[in-house]
Amino acid sequence: MTGADVLLLALGAVAVGSGVLVVTTKHLVRAGLYLVVCLGALAGDYLVLTAELVAWVQVLIYVGAVVVLLLFAVMLTRAPIGASDDLDRPGWPAALIGGGVGLGLTALLVDAYRWTAVQLPEAGTAERIGGELFRSWVLPFEVLSVLLLSALVGAVVLSRPEIGRPAGGSPETTRPGRTGAGR
Repeated sequence: MTGADVLLLALGAVAVGSGVLVVTTKHLVRAGLYLVVCLGALAGDYLVLTAELVAWVQVLIYVGAVVVLLLFAVMLTRAPIGASDDLDRPGWPAALIGGGVGLGLTALLVDAYRWTAVQLPEAGTAERIGGELFRSWVLPFEVLSVLLLSALVGAVVLSRPEIGRPAGGSPETTRPGRTGAGR
């Protein structure tokens, strides 16, 4: 076992451990931070596997954008930040289903490959990946960016209590700190 193998296994263990913490914690913000650790460990795995472009895309897109968007959406919608017991459900059905799916996938992979070496395709270059991205995948990326932007705008609108009030509301409900006395 080489040093790269040990590092790959250690980063994989960190990714799996933090992934388990993402789904088991009751604190929403901590779950987002555990997700950052999980995605960072996956980026480290990509670096060990000499897929530098994929690793930095993982860091820039997922850690840098998606998790930040998730945390901003949580903070802008005024969702409960601390532990929420109202969402606590027994975890054994999910653990049973997840374990069954994991065992099924493991059995499927072992049966399909039987520990044989698989020929990998020619390694891609950044130029080839960029060409493919800008030829075939421009529209899905643009649609996704519009979707994420509209979700962020929706979170801002939902977090502002004065938006959506009737125009003819009383001053007591439209202006905080003012009372109707003295009129």
